[in-house]
Amino acid sequence: MARMKRLNNVKCFLLDMDGTVYLSGEVIEGAREAVERMRRRGRVVFLTNNTSVSRADYVLKLSRMGFDAEPEDVYTAGNATADYLKEYHGGKKVFLLGTDSLRAEFGGAGIPLCADNPDLVVIGFDTSLTYKNLTAACDFIREGVPYLLTHPDINCPKKDGYMPDVGSFAALIKTSTAREPFIICGKPHKPIADGVKKLTGFLPYETAMVGDRLATDMAFAKNNGFISVLVLTGATSKSDLKQSGASVDVVLDSVAFWDI
Repeated sequence: MARMKRLNNVKCFLLDMDGTVYLSGEVIEGAREAVERMRRRGRVVFLTNNTSVSRADYVLKLSRMGFDAEPEDVYTAGNATADYLKEYHGGKKVFLLGTDSLRAEFGGAGIPLCADNPDLVVIGFDTSLTYKNLTAACDFIREGVPYLLTHPDINCPKKDGYMPDVGSFAALIKTSTAREPFIICGKPHKPIADGVKKLTGFLPYETAMVGDRLATDMAFAKNNGFISVLVLTGATSKSDLKQSGASVDVVLDSVAFWDI
């Protein structure tokens, strides 16, 4: 197909997961084979904004689904946040709203975590969130401690609908404290793009972002110079794309139709 010619220079494929290679825990038909075709062409990195689980958790999940995955094949907004903190705020103490998996990721990256007197507050996708910890985060922020978000997603899809994600937490925190985060690390923002570039070593025009969401995946590609490949197996339909007026390089009914 003529539209596939736009991918001729691609040597690195960034793959969103839910809605792109699997949906509600079920592998999308033909996705495994498509990933193998991509690997014969270059590098594949599974890329997600979900910071409730770790890189190791995703490797296990993908492996159980039949995808060959190693830790270096997965990069999350949690990894991007840890990398950003190490580069720009090395040694600063962090109060983290996050799951045990995210805490382990930060600990493994050498980010010092604390319960009192933090230099920074990080808001992650804390599916174990308690009112005590939420209140503590707001207290620190209200007192002037800067805070950042691991990613901007308002909701996270689940089997029977959605659950509130970091963007929803941030709306509550902003309302309570009257303060804005100083940066957001996940898609579609720059820190995760910087992390991907360091991880893979490929240039933007050699990199394709394959995903199902306009506001994160496709905006991420556009914001950072990557080739955008929209798949219609998840959050976005053809009518959604048309109504949005968004410019996308390649549209596929499914990742299974990638073949070059």
